[in-house]
Amino acid sequence: MRGYYTSGEFARKANVSIRTVRYYDQQGILKPTAVTEAGYRLYTDGDFLRLQKILSLKYLGFSLDEIRSMTVNDEDEGNIGQSLQLQLQLVRKRIDHLKLVEQTLEETSEMVRRGDGLDWNKILHLIHITNMEKSLVEQYKNGANLDIRIQLHDRYTTNPEGWFRWIYRHLNLQPGQRALELGCGNGQLWRDNLDRLPDGVEIVLSDASPGMVDDAREGIRAGAQAAAGRNSHAGRKACAREDARFSYQVFDCAQIPYPDQSFDLAVANHLLFYVKDIGAVLQEAVRVLKPGGLFCCSTYGREHMKEISQMGREFDSRMRLSDVNLYEIFGLENGEEELRPYFSHIRKLIYEDSLNVDQTSPLLEYILSCHGNQNEVLNGRYEDFRRFLDRKMEKQGTIRITKQAGIFLCVKQ
Repeated sequence: MRGYYTSGEFARKANVSIRTVRYYDQQGILKPTAVTEAGYRLYTDGDFLRLQKILSLKYLGFSLDEIRSMTVNDEDEGNIGQSLQLQLQLVRKRIDHLKLVEQTLEETSEMVRRGDGLDWNKILHLIHITNMEKSLVEQYKNGANLDIRIQLHDRYTTNPEGWFRWIYRHLNLQPGQRALELGCGNGQLWRDNLDRLPDGVEIVLSDASPGMVDDAREGIRAGAQAAAGRNSHAGRKACAREDARFSYQVFDCAQIPYPDQSFDLAVANHLLFYVKDIGAVLQEAVRVLKPGGLFCCSTYGREHMKEISQMGREFDSRMRLSDVNLYEIFGLENGEEELRPYFSHIRKLIYEDSLNVDQTSPLLEYILSCHGNQNEVLNGRYEDFRRFLDRKMEKQGTIRITKQAGIFLCVKQ
């Protein structure tokens, strides 16, 4: 058959062992494109791209289970560019990590060479730096999953204003003010509103995850480049330098390292239901706000994205897309009760929106990116679940997803 390779031919062209090809087939992460009546397993040129991604992710430290969920949509040709960008970002993070290991090794070696004696703190630091690789993989997974969830909302929203533009409109940020975002994630709130920032503002983006802070910094740079013109010399220069309006910090939001009354505005976008002690975070937010300062926090209601959870349970009753119901910890229904001890003036605003999804792949990626047990439940059954979603989509044409999200605007007296 033209355009097809047997397992042996495919392995030789890729310079891997046929045992490797068969193993990835058995693991369900590199199935052949076709199987003949005689049982010969046939691969195509497109399968080389899938193999390349698998080997790249394996080299970068991901487990086979993680690779399986990250490659489930790779037969879609439209995802090739996205796949290559994912690998490029991972490689850059790996290079940055290796440079840090190299620098630490050089400093420790130089100390020994000079005969200064061995500083065991340096050795401990080297151990910590070397052991960061697993946390870097975890940080990237969290960042990539966040991007997938944001993209589904951006792509299929029925509200033309957009979530981040809507939030920003209610912040009423004024010239010369100072703002703090707690749990900044990838920084999209500010990236989407760079064109609206008034003069003289200072914005601190913070997160407990160094990887997320790095993603926020890169996101702001990319946004500045897009605003200046992607192909212009000015645009390239804007991307290469830091935006002076922004600074970036890594810290626990229950211990904010700033003096009292440092900020006019504090934002916690989809954060409070993740923290260990909501009261401690709110107390810190009040402390660093100036009198009359605004605290904006967002959350979900109990109806949010309910159709996606229902589809998961319909396929397998054991599937849960979240370990806990986040809205029960801090939601639209009970959020004011949590905020009342810290703020006397509280206003709740609802973002009117829904999703109309007409493709299976983004829906599948969203489900796989959630915080629940879906990857364990679907282990070895990804294709069955895809076909289940395909049938749903074919029957309904468009799947409507309920959204129930909003913000609390709280003023410090």
